[in-house]
Amino acid sequence: MRIGFIGLGNVGGKLAGSLLRNGFGLIVRDLDPASARPLLERGASWADSPAEMAGACDLVITCLPSPAASAAVMEAEGGLLSAFGPGKIWAEMSTTDEAEVRRLGALVEATGGSAVDCPVSGGCHRAATGNIAIFAGCDRPTFERILPVLTAMGRRILHTGPLGSASILKVVTNYLATANLLTLCEALVTSKAAGMDLNTAYEAIRISSGNSFVHETESQVILNGSRDINFTMDLVSKDIGLFQQVADRCHVPLEINPLMIDIFRDGEKRFGPREFSPNIIRRLEEITGLDITAPGFPAAMVDDEPEEPGYEIVPAGPR
Repeated sequence: MRIGFIGLGNVGGKLAGSLLRNGFGLIVRDLDPASARPLLERGASWADSPAEMAGACDLVITCLPSPAASAAVMEAEGGLLSAFGPGKIWAEMSTTDEAEVRRLGALVEATGGSAVDCPVSGGCHRAATGNIAIFAGCDRPTFERILPVLTAMGRRILHTGPLGSASILKVVTNYLATANLLTLCEALVTSKAAGMDLNTAYEAIRISSGNSFVHETESQVILNGSRDINFTMDLVSKDIGLFQQVADRCHVPLEINPLMIDIFRDGEKRFGPREFSPNIIRRLEEITGLDITAPGFPAAMVDDEPEEPGYEIVPAGPR
């Protein structure tokens, strides 16, 4: 299978690297040609346009920062759709709006091709090692065609249902991660204000019912002071905004998410949209005058698990 990859940012570049590491031939493209240089040095080829890539590839993956960026790559003059046809697959790995991915997917299907939304979850550090989780929304035959590619990029692969279903579940999980981040910020600041040692507080949370993936990763870089998770406040705002759109379309009267949207809007206003998202804790640090750092924590999240072959996760119950 000939694979193209458009969007070589913090996540996309690492996913593309996993494909090369696992023996797949790759054609790449990004608005910033410099981001492709490490991949080109490892054997990838360059496409001068999305259309050129679509003409040469059986599968084209996009991993872009917004639904608008994906639409531009697909629909602009010289875009992917102009060279799509029967047997070709478009895989959208961005965190995007499920209604938009279904709209673009319908255009792909009109050419005789197939569409998949397959966002990732687990952080840039796991994208780098091939241990990230991947959701995939598409028909079952298409899923089985691309499963060998997905297992080269991620460890746990979940077929979520039809096109768009993966995008819904991705923003659901990002909503939960954001809620966890904000509650951890309050927990750490309150622990410090109450006179607790923060190293001890970290361990108390880690070994208790309060533990979570977010605590074991993001709390460490919060306490280090770097707050570096390769993810920024504007991207959090985008993700929880997409979750709000899903809830609004389904007439679910959310109470917590609108408050989180307001908190991150305030964080963007105070610290800038490209500030690392865990620095949302600075809102409380500034109000209280407390320094929420502690010795012995890493400056960046590192996946210390060895890369393992990916596999499909099958939900409990009847298929």
